Amino acid sequence: MNEQTLSMRLERVAAHVPVGARLADIGSDHGYLPVALLRRGAIAAAVAGEVALTPFHAAERTVRESGQAQRITVRLANGLAAIEPGDGITAITLCGMGGETIRDILDSGKAHLSGQERLILQPNGGEQPLRQWLMDNGYRILCEEVLRENRFDYEIIVAERTGPVVYSAEELYFGPLQIQARSPAFLVKWQRMLRVKQKTLSHFGRARQAVPEDKVQEIARQARWITERLA
Repeated sequence: MNEQTLSMRLERVAAHVPVGARLADIGSDHGYLPVALLRRGAIAAAVAGEVALTPFHAAERTVRESGQAQRITVRLANGLAAIEPGDGITAITLCGMGGETIRDILDSGKAHLSGQERLILQPNGGEQPLRQWLMDNGYRILCEEVLRENRFDYEIIVAERTGPVVYSAEELYFGPLQIQARSPAFLVKWQRMLRVKQKTLSHFGRARQAVPEDKVQEIARQARWITERLA
C-alpha cells in the first residue's frame, strides 16, 4: 500500500469522504489517505495528525514527496488536538485503532469538534462502545459496512451529529443499518463470531476456577443474539 494504491479498507473509507471536504486524518500513519484523496482531486485540503514521532516523520515524508505540502498540514499532536479552528475541517477519519481508542479520542477531543463534521470511523473491534458514544453524543449513523481483508473483518461507521438518537442494545452490538442490510460480509463475520462465542462458553464450562456468572450470562446473551440474527 502507498499513496497511489490504498488498501481495500482505506479505499472504502475514502469512498465515504465527501467530495471537496477539508479532511482531518487522525492517526494518519504514513499520510497515504489524505495524499491519495488530494491527488484524485477529491478533497480541498487536509490535516494529517500523528501522536508518535516515527509515523509523524513518515507522513511528513509522504506529503513532501507527493508535492502536496501546500494543501496537507502534518501535525504532531494527541488525537483531535491536531485540529485548529482555522482549518475549517468538514470530515474526520479515524482508522485502524480499537473502537474504545477511537471513542476515547473523540471524547477527550470534544472541544475540537464543531459538530458539523462527518465522522468516518474504521475501528478494529470494539464497535459497540464506539456506537454507544455516538448515540450518547447525538450522532446518527448514516452508513455502515463490513469488509474482510487479510483474514480480518473490518467495519466502517459513518456518522453525523443530528441531535438525539436512540439505538437498542442489539443495534449498538451489530450496527443499526447492518442488522437491516444483512450483507454477505456481515453474515460471514457473525457466523465466525458465533463460533468464537460458543468456544468461549465451552471453555467456561470446563474452567477449573469459577467464571463470574455475569460474564457467562453476557457471552450467552451475545451468542443468542447472533443465532437469532443468522436465522
